[in-house]
Amino acid sequence: MADAVAKVARRVNDTVEEGKDSLDLSNCKLMNFPDGVFKVLKSVAENIHVVMLADNLDLHCNVLTKLPDAVADVEHLKNIDLANNSFSIPVQRLSAMPALKWINVKSNPLDKDTLAAVQTPHKCEILFTADA
Repeated sequence: MADAVAKVARRVNDTVEEGKDSLDLSNCKLMNFPDGVFKVLKSVAENIHVVMLADNLDLHCNVLTKLPDAVADVEHLKNIDLANNSFSIPVQRLSAMPALKWINVKSNPLDKDTLAAVQTPHKCEILFTADA
């Protein structure tokens, strides 16, 4: 568990220090989204606004079941990769994000209502596995 926490901290730190436009938390063995990441990023230093302006959030290959509401505050987010997790996601909330272009929810156990929702037209592209 400590290794996973350290991995997340290193990746967030790298994103801030290198001014990246992506936050890659894939393969971190996350069971819960570290919503403190967004709270800390909002309040720590001036240059940390970079992550809040991130274009890409990569959370694939974790064990996540939900995202914190703070994700909706990342107003410039264009892509969210949630593949290979344990989400049953309120896609409508995510697809309403203003800059979002695509969401990847492949290989998640989507219930029939969520699966029906991802198959209806949205302003962003939603990648999904129909037999999830």
